[in-house]
Amino acid sequence: MRTKFMFLFFKSPFENLKRHAEVVVSCSEMFEEAVKAYIKGDFDRFETLTDKVAELESKADGIKRNIRGHMPKGVLMPVDKYQFFMYLREQDKVLDAIEESLFWLSYRRWRIEEEFVEELEFMVKLTKKAIDYLSPMMDLALEYFKTGLREPRTKLKSVIRDIRQVEHEVDLLEREFIKKVFQTSTDPIYVFYATRLIETISSITDHAQNASDMMRAMIAE
Repeated sequence: MRTKFMFLFFKSPFENLKRHAEVVVSCSEMFEEAVKAYIKGDFDRFETLTDKVAELESKADGIKRNIRGHMPKGVLMPVDKYQFFMYLREQDKVLDAIEESLFWLSYRRWRIEEEFVEELEFMVKLTKKAIDYLSPMMDLALEYFKTGLREPRTKLKSVIRDIRQVEHEVDLLEREFIKKVFQTSTDPIYVFYATRLIETISSITDHAQNASDMMRAMIAE
């Protein structure tokens, strides 16, 4: 494992990466609540939660800029900097995809057809499950890179596998959900709207897995 010299004299950039992850997780909770409000037709609450997600996205952008702008120069990182910044990029794209999903919903106040509600709620629930892994994954990463102990690395690999499994489940659900939309709905505009929404929500877990893949690369030995 590379030197942990940085942790002795500098604030670890992984600490800000952890802060960024916490913001993303907070947004996932609001995302789930916002979708539930939309399904119920409570559009005022939906708009309020969407605005809060946008505010948190701005906060996350500030953390991201701070990470990029205050990386200690000339100090050895415990990981490859390219991998570190790629991880940050994918974690940030999780939040971007959450925001895009809510914006897409907000463009028109549709009544989600009853036969699609269960699939939509389940997809959002799985999406939140994947995102919720990001914060404990960063806790374990901080512990591992500071100590070099085997136990947090082993737990990290387990979390990475869990994220990959959830992403796989969402992929399967995405295909079945879109198929059901095409087979059930006769309104071409609704089909386009629903399909685009499903794909955008599914992309959230894609980015969560991409982030976990970069974490796997960072802890490779």
